[in-house]
Amino acid sequence: MARVLMFIYFIFSINLFANDIDNYQLGAGDKVLIKVFGQSDLDVEALLSISGLVNYPFLGEIKLTSLTVKEVEGLITQGLKAGYLNNPNVYVQVIEYRPFYIHGEVKKPGAYPYQIGMTVNQAVALAGGLTERASESKIYLFKERAKSEGLLVKLSSVVGAGDTIRINQRLF
Repeated sequence: MARVLMFIYFIFSINLFANDIDNYQLGAGDKVLIKVFGQSDLDVEALLSISGLVNYPFLGEIKLTSLTVKEVEGLITQGLKAGYLNNPNVYVQVIEYRPFYIHGEVKKPGAYPYQIGMTVNQAVALAGGLTERASESKIYLFKERAKSEGLLVKLSSVVGAGDTIRINQRLF
């Protein structure tokens, strides 16, 4: 019975991870690799700036920020089909995600590399752990795309690329 439950949890975790990747929207600071099978002269590696524009052969400047990898593949495929290639096989991959930020009561505050599915607890570990004055109940997450105040979260909460985590002091 325990093995069946472990298997179900494993399959569920893989589906959540795949879903995170499929829904990930590109933003400034992400490094992407664009490849077209059999067309090495169309391979492009780019670090996205604030403008989100990438100069792509034949297509000129294209804006990639706020798009998913699948949307970028479709955009480039359609652009190349329009007079350049018959059936382009386009592949896009994020090779480096934009960082997340952590400050407050951690031993090494700063910017750290993001990984899909990362939790606040894992982010704290990257930052050297909590200080002796840190509160485990006053952790705030500021979402990159939200213009609101921080959300009160738990150590098990999921962090997104570009998000900022603030760990407050406890009262005593």
